[in-house]
Amino acid sequence: MAAKTNKPKTVSGKAAGKRTVKKVKHIGLVAKDGYLEPFEEAIRGRHEHALYKIGQFTRGGKKTLEDFASGYDYYGLHKTARGWVFREWAPNATELYLIGDFNGWQKADKYKAKRIEGTGNWELKLPAKALKHGDLYKMCVCWNGGEGERIPAWARRVIQDEETKIFSAQVWEPEAPYVWKKKKFRPVKSPLLIYECHIGMGQDAEKVGTYAEFRDNVLPRIIKDGYNCIQIMAVQEHPYYGSFGYHVSSFFAASSRFGTPEDLKSLIDTAHQNGVAVIMDIVHSHAVKNEVEGLGNLAGDPNQYFYPGGRHEHPAWDSLCFDYGKDEVIHFLLSNCKFWLKEYNFDGFRFDGVTSMLYYSHGLGEAFCGYQDYFNGGQDDNAICYLTLANKLIHEVNPNAITIAEEVSGMPGLAAKFEDGGYGFDYRMAMNIPDYWIKTIKELRDEDWKPSSIFWEVKNRRADEKTISYCESHDQALVGDKTIIFRLIDADMYWHFKKGDENGTAHRGIALHKMIRLVTAATINGGYLNFMGNEFGHPEWIDFPREGNGWSHKYARRQWNLVDNKELCYHYLGDFDREMLETIKSEKGFIKTPVREIWHNDGDQILAFMRGDLLFVFNFSPTRSFTDYGFLVPTGSYDVVLNTDAVEFGGNGLADDTVSHLTTYDALYVEERKEWLKLYIPARSAVVLRKN
Repeated sequence: MAAKTNKPKTVSGKAAGKRTVKKVKHIGLVAKDGYLEPFEEAIRGRHEHALYKIGQFTRGGKKTLEDFASGYDYYGLHKTARGWVFREWAPNATELYLIGDFNGWQKADKYKAKRIEGTGNWELKLPAKALKHGDLYKMCVCWNGGEGERIPAWARRVIQDEETKIFSAQVWEPEAPYVWKKKKFRPVKSPLLIYECHIGMGQDAEKVGTYAEFRDNVLPRIIKDGYNCIQIMAVQEHPYYGSFGYHVSSFFAASSRFGTPEDLKSLIDTAHQNGVAVIMDIVHSHAVKNEVEGLGNLAGDPNQYFYPGGRHEHPAWDSLCFDYGKDEVIHFLLSNCKFWLKEYNFDGFRFDGVTSMLYYSHGLGEAFCGYQDYFNGGQDDNAICYLTLANKLIHEVNPNAITIAEEVSGMPGLAAKFEDGGYGFDYRMAMNIPDYWIKTIKELRDEDWKPSSIFWEVKNRRADEKTISYCESHDQALVGDKTIIFRLIDADMYWHFKKGDENGTAHRGIALHKMIRLVTAATINGGYLNFMGNEFGHPEWIDFPREGNGWSHKYARRQWNLVDNKELCYHYLGDFDREMLETIKSEKGFIKTPVREIWHNDGDQILAFMRGDLLFVFNFSPTRSFTDYGFLVPTGSYDVVLNTDAVEFGGNGLADDTVSHLTTYDALYVEERKEWLKLYIPARSAVVLRKN
């Protein structure tokens, strides 16, 4: 149903001797950004659409959105006081059976479900002895003109046979359910420091790693490095390991290739015990095309969960696009959000592929040059409504939850409050920043790096939306692309990354790797993200096992031995990353402090800015060092707290960082309480000082 659109309200006001003037009362988004005023009707229309659906799903407020999103308690397989109950939504089915280890994988009347009259739902009740923990099972679904074996859409455990490679659902009802040690947890978000990771490729060995191994071997590293949040990729079950988890088949099943549900819960519990939040890379933007393993043709209707016609398949991802206009699909996806929050105690989600959801074009070939491109009729209002409801639900279930949108178009309101007409995400990914660094490294000589351009780019965001800044994520590490360290050093990493053997290329790469990270992290307005291993300049790309590489795991792992080896240069970068985060965290309320520019000079390639009592100074010049370079700063003394050029970080150690730097008097700036701070700034280095 189309949403009712309200026009901006007007407020009357009288002035002496004048006619009554009507003042427009704008919705929050428009009130904060006057350039959106021409599109206010569309913004209000989207907001009203979400309000309408909330009213529908909550029966006018008689129940909550959280109550509505409880489909996983109804559908799927459940142990009851009397036995078992199984339910599935399959409106196009004519018959539905459970088949599995318990009946020789044959259709049997005892395991035949009944359609619940007047619905598209099927139900099967069984005695306690009919199934047992560990049994493998599937549905056999019949429809007019065909039948097929299918994994239930709401299955919570799906495993793959190592020999046949066939996927099956598995009865999972252990005698002793997992007991949470940390029952209540509140994430630290000031600032949010995210370590993006993949369980399977998290080990040094050439194999698929496990939840338990990650908990024991990798989590301690993350804690020591100072990150307060891990973002786990590829949790939802996916048939093809090499998809990086983005072609999901079973949305309620934690991938069994990494271990059991209890193993995942133990990992999350341990992280919480150590003050680390855990968010999940959730994929609601599309689904795998597979029919036997996935939702592609669950009951003879390929459009049961997905858009019909030309919008059925994603043209670039070889996957299927959810029909966000169907209430049953919204119920499925909202229930999925709540399930991961309640069953596994995840602290929130990074929503993948949001741009693809927002636009009929999936954002492909779009330039997004102006506001009109966000309100030209090419937007999927159903998807916008779903994302808005998802954020409402997630924060209703857990007010401290974290939601992040991976979105490249710059859609206004994405990370703005629902009450203001926004979609309610807490953060959006600052996807412009890694693109900028790649372009800069590829196309510009070091002499042409402009601090004004760098400073503008790392702060290029909407004032009313918080972002997650990052230099590179997993995207920049995949085959066909290069990490920052490899773009800087390339093949010389193989021959000149041992201490004492560094050449000019290696020295340059080490220096710029630190500076790029520091200027990106120092200017955040919400959070900072790093992909697993990139903090120490992990070499080479990520290439999952596939036919083209002989199904090798050589490049689908993390070589922790490199950073642990003190004879190699990797530990310089890892040690710097840890101290960089510690420096940022040392300034109380860091993300609430304004980024105040002190100075930039593109000719000298110098940039300086302050946040609270921290002064950040960068010299991007590859050849020119400066003595007594002056900055007009608040009067006082300043001590060095971090220097990229320090010997312990692989630098030259040219400055004496033990010296306290005192400002010098200037009569012109007495009223402003500012004086000159004069520093020695070596070429290609950055320093952070704290005002005493």
